[in-house]
Amino acid sequence: MARRIFGTDGVRGTANVYPMTAEVALGLGAAAGRYFRRGSHQHRVVIGKDTRRSSYMIENALTAGLTSVGANVLLLGPVPTPAVGMLTRSMRADVGVMISASHNPYQDNGIKFFGPDGYKLSDAAEEEIEALLEAELELVAAEEIGRASRIEGDRARYVEIAKRTIPRQQSLAGLKIVVDCANGAAYRTAPEVLWELGADVIPLAVTPDGYNINRGCGSTAPEAAAAAVVANNADLGIALDGDADRVMILDETGTIADGDQLMALIAGLWADQGRLAQDTLVATVMSNLGLERHLQGRGLKLERTAVGDRYVVEAMRALKCNLGGEQSGHIVMTDYATTGDGLLAGLQFLSAMVSAGKPASALSKSFEPLPQLLENVRFDPTSAPLEDAKVKAAIRDAEARLGDGGRLLIRKSGTEPLVRVMGEAEDDALLRDVVRDVAAEIARAGRARRVG
Repeated sequence: MARRIFGTDGVRGTANVYPMTAEVALGLGAAAGRYFRRGSHQHRVVIGKDTRRSSYMIENALTAGLTSVGANVLLLGPVPTPAVGMLTRSMRADVGVMISASHNPYQDNGIKFFGPDGYKLSDAAEEEIEALLEAELELVAAEEIGRASRIEGDRARYVEIAKRTIPRQQSLAGLKIVVDCANGAAYRTAPEVLWELGADVIPLAVTPDGYNINRGCGSTAPEAAAAAVVANNADLGIALDGDADRVMILDETGTIADGDQLMALIAGLWADQGRLAQDTLVATVMSNLGLERHLQGRGLKLERTAVGDRYVVEAMRALKCNLGGEQSGHIVMTDYATTGDGLLAGLQFLSAMVSAGKPASALSKSFEPLPQLLENVRFDPTSAPLEDAKVKAAIRDAEARLGDGGRLLIRKSGTEPLVRVMGEAEDDALLRDVVRDVAAEIARAGRARRVG
């Protein structure tokens, strides 16, 4: 069936606008509760959220839907997305739910489901839930309606799990660390973990008010954290996003290292320790060609997937790999977590600093990235520009011009009428030419315009 409300990472949209309404959330809760009904036991659901004002509304609606089909709901409050995955599994819940729109502004919100194994759902599972949503749901009798309760101690569980991801004998004592929590879900947990490990912590964006999540802070706006690192003479900056599943690292000079550089570092360290499963890193088609060449030079492999950390995880599970992620800062380490975890990735970097006795700047650039250029072309939704013969010819010509010295990636957005044209090349001038030419042909065929 055609998916109507699920996108590449659950359901997402503007709060109080379809599909991100209380009515849809209530139906989704009931449908998910029915889908995960296995056996006759009293089913358990854990729900976490970030700090958006609308998260209260969505939480209440989901709870109503889930309890109406007999599930007991445990409300975790504001916790990182990876904590929901961990707690779903460790608390033997039948389903986990995270209410968050990740790095988006406060006006947006989203709903992500986790199965009892702690992993995000497959496309097939989401399609089945949509089918249940459209059908008439069978509600339980009055005496079987589920209960809802807020629980304490869930944050402490996650803090202890996070601390155990670096060697017990290691301490962060003597390190001054800036941690930007994006006024989001990790505003308490991230500073707490770093402080308990011995660091001198300088917390930023830890005063959420329901509206300031990701506003001029966090991994999508790391300039504030970079300035704080320099101003405080800090050793490292860790910038998380609103639900703390992605991260940007800032060295002692304030220079930013993206997800590709962090994956390169961790892959190399784990390979040296014999820990990198299958000698393979899983990343998306957006990861820089420089990363792929760097890994090949070390005798390691890069397996590419579609964009989206869920697809990275699916490939990791299929290939039995334990490290993957995205250039945007989702770093997935299945030895520790079932989804991207920005704090755990930051701890891996800190552990490497302590082990090597080197500053962050010596570890934050493992390879020289190739110049990368992205143009978005908005098209008329009634057109099909990628089917146009001249567009196909332009793409073939561009690929021939790039040869082995670069690559071209053309993909449609999954949420709006955009075609994304991304190119990489050793030659800057050639890169600009091929991306411009392809984007222009797509704009012509799509009767629209380039939007940068």
